[in-house]
Amino acid sequence: MGIFEPYRAIGYITSGIPFSVQRLGTETFVTVSVGKAWQIYNCGKLNLVLAGPQLPKKIRALASHREYTFAAFGTDIGVFKRAHQVATWSRHEEKVNFLLFFGEHVLSLDVKGNVFIWAFKGSEDSLVPVGHIQLEEKFSPSCIMHPDTYLNKVIIGSQEGSLQLWNISTKNKLYEFKGWDSPVHCCVASPALDVIAVGCSDGTIHVHNVRYDEELVSFTHSSRGAVTALSFRTDGQPLLASGGSSGIISIWNLEKRRLQSVIRDAHDNSIISLHFFVNEPVLMSSAADNSIKMWIFDTTDGDARLLRFRSGHSAPPLCIRFYGTGRHILSAGQDRAFRLFSVIKDQQSRELSQRHITKRAKILSAKEEEIKLKPVIAFDFAEIRERDWCNVVTCHMDTTKAYVWRLQNYVLGEHILTPSADNQTPVKVCAISACGNFAILGTEDGWIERFNLQSGLSRGCYVDYSEGKNKAHQAEVVGVACDATNNVLISGGYHGDIKVWDFKGRELKSRWEIGHCVNKFVFHRTNGLLAAVADDMILRLFDVVALRMVRKFEGHTDRITDLCFSEDGKWLLSSSMDGSLRIWDVILARQIDAIRVDVPITALSLSPAMDILATSHVDQNGVYLWVNQDMFSGSSHRNSYASGENVCSVQMPSVSAKGGEAESVHTLSDPDQIRNKRSASHFESRLPNLITLSLLPKSQWQSLTNLDIIKIRNKPIEPPKKPEKAPFFLPTTPSLSGEVLFKSDVVVTDEVKEAKGNELKPNKQKSDLSSPFLQLLNSCSDKQNYSAFTDYIKGLPPSTLDVELRMLQIIDDVDMEKLDQMPELHSIALLFDYFIHEVSNMNNYEFIQAVIRLFLKIHGESVRRRPVLQEKAKKLLEVQSLVWQRLDKIFQGVRCMVTFLSNSQL
Repeated sequence: MGIFEPYRAIGYITSGIPFSVQRLGTETFVTVSVGKAWQIYNCGKLNLVLAGPQLPKKIRALASHREYTFAAFGTDIGVFKRAHQVATWSRHEEKVNFLLFFGEHVLSLDVKGNVFIWAFKGSEDSLVPVGHIQLEEKFSPSCIMHPDTYLNKVIIGSQEGSLQLWNISTKNKLYEFKGWDSPVHCCVASPALDVIAVGCSDGTIHVHNVRYDEELVSFTHSSRGAVTALSFRTDGQPLLASGGSSGIISIWNLEKRRLQSVIRDAHDNSIISLHFFVNEPVLMSSAADNSIKMWIFDTTDGDARLLRFRSGHSAPPLCIRFYGTGRHILSAGQDRAFRLFSVIKDQQSRELSQRHITKRAKILSAKEEEIKLKPVIAFDFAEIRERDWCNVVTCHMDTTKAYVWRLQNYVLGEHILTPSADNQTPVKVCAISACGNFAILGTEDGWIERFNLQSGLSRGCYVDYSEGKNKAHQAEVVGVACDATNNVLISGGYHGDIKVWDFKGRELKSRWEIGHCVNKFVFHRTNGLLAAVADDMILRLFDVVALRMVRKFEGHTDRITDLCFSEDGKWLLSSSMDGSLRIWDVILARQIDAIRVDVPITALSLSPAMDILATSHVDQNGVYLWVNQDMFSGSSHRNSYASGENVCSVQMPSVSAKGGEAESVHTLSDPDQIRNKRSASHFESRLPNLITLSLLPKSQWQSLTNLDIIKIRNKPIEPPKKPEKAPFFLPTTPSLSGEVLFKSDVVVTDEVKEAKGNELKPNKQKSDLSSPFLQLLNSCSDKQNYSAFTDYIKGLPPSTLDVELRMLQIIDDVDMEKLDQMPELHSIALLFDYFIHEVSNMNNYEFIQAVIRLFLKIHGESVRRRPVLQEKAKKLLEVQSLVWQRLDKIFQGVRCMVTFLSNSQL
């Protein structure tokens, strides 16, 4: 186990697998594939309602019916009821490419032309197919569909261009359509009987009558590429939607036999699926650009407009950083998008607007991708000014300007920061001051300039006149940073010169040479340490105040891609192209953990609370989250984690947190669930001098000490009313509660009569009438393991626990000879043993203290009168005093440390 363990991946909406749509009641749901897992979205709001488990291989086909989902991965087919896998169908020897839900059966088709027919009903037991069809060797299947009203019949398209009609009941080929000498990519049924539409790889669409084998009409895409998806409109309008590999959706009018409208730039990649909702003018589309979009045809000219959508990065992110309290992540990708991801609720993730991209693209007759800003290569933000003005500044690839963003409105700002250098070169780095008023830009030519974020005006340049040129560095500026009080500005040049400037006067105060080319550096404002990455793959830490190197870390074997400090400044995290993530302890001056992943990390960011680590990887479009187990387990990492040359290989987080490494984590909003995996012995071995709390609500254990006040407050004002009598003709039975209980008309059998007769016999042994409270107490006392008893009383309401304790009260007028034989005395003694055990182990500390107080309030007089109980009470007092002495020593050390720190600051 390492410090960081995989949790889950965010930012994945859909992959290049066709989705499956189904209607349940009045709502419509779509099932999509996201690599090795699947997700279900509610089409009403496109919000995520269910995520499937992680599968061993990538999903190749999907089908759904009611609460069942069928997913083909490799040569197997998984059957899932909601999110639980109930069966695995394994009969294919080749990869399964297509699934079709067909009546009471599911058809699976692999790349070698094997069609297996699986019975759907009783899928938990039906692990053997009910039928098999072997296609011809020269027939390579490319699609499968079922024509409406054709009983037990399917049409299979091929890469050779022909289509075949098969009867799955008789397993016979009924007819073969010659095709159009072009590979068939998709095939879909129309609302009209006997009519289907076929999309070919040459960009043609053929509307064909399968009954008479006649072509009705054909269309041709103007753009190059194959027809990858088709869908007919079913609300009475004779329209056909087609999608191609260029990302354009075309709408064809079947009556007029011409193109009606075009949705340009619908997607940035090849369209995978199209679906018109039944009797609705709404079209859903998905593509390989990691997005799902819904289009509605409600305009006067019949064109479609975007209704709602969900999207993620269509290209790998370049840089990521946690924003605010750690609930959101700012991410910039190669797809020219600047996004805000929510780690709590995926529906809150969104792309920051670049101001009317679609409208400007229509006016200029250009693609939206050409209008967008170039990919972001660096950015910085200041949370303190979120409500005042633009608080985010970005640098873009090969762009001589920097842009500001108003994160409160999720929109691009009105100011553009342009350096005033005579030789305009691309802006490479940026930083925002701690006060949020100023932005500092560094260019490729060594120019550094300060801007006011509120007005967007320049506030001076930083020039080193000793260089002989009017600029800050002789080479590219690789980093700029401001301290917490706006006293100094730190900048780094590519040639290894680090310079410290007076922030306000813009004068050079000092400089030093590293001796190696610097690629990146990170500054921690709290401790004043600067971490620099050189081309020799060595991390160097510098004290900016003392102007000297204080730490040097070695271990990476390839180019270092990113690094970041923890919020408290004690850890330094670094990633490299060798696939490793290393954690360095700044105080101990050594590596404390290292992990290796299959795909190298390109960017990383640690949340302010240090509980979540976010990473981006090569050729991966998502953002991956890791849980800091050191925060939740309470264990020390110094002896248990990897160090030196030992690097542990860890699997990357999956889209679904269920299964794999993240099996115990379900939601980031409740990370305390991770603690459930740690047993009490784990805490005892790692934390012998500390206490463990019960994690119960404060009201639950506080109510135990204030039950008397609560009872007085809740005392009824009026006397209880007499319950209404039942009608005379209904037989009733008396009850202690006063409720009316009716007699049942159950016939008393001979066995019941015999059992009642046995109960009346005087010599018959009585059954155990003790409550679960006493039964658990006795059993746990015999095993000397009270965990089950503790869990039971923690789940009891305060009033119920009070009743259980009062049931053990000893009657005062009992003879002393009979007293030793009373079960109540034995139970009270067992409770003392339980309290001694729990207090000595310091588990559930505040809850146990509240129970002890309630117990002594009820049984204090009985303990005072019985010598046996007095001995137990003395032992409990000794254990309690010993524990308090330990805690007092710890608190005294903490108080001394706080006093020392406060005096040192003064």
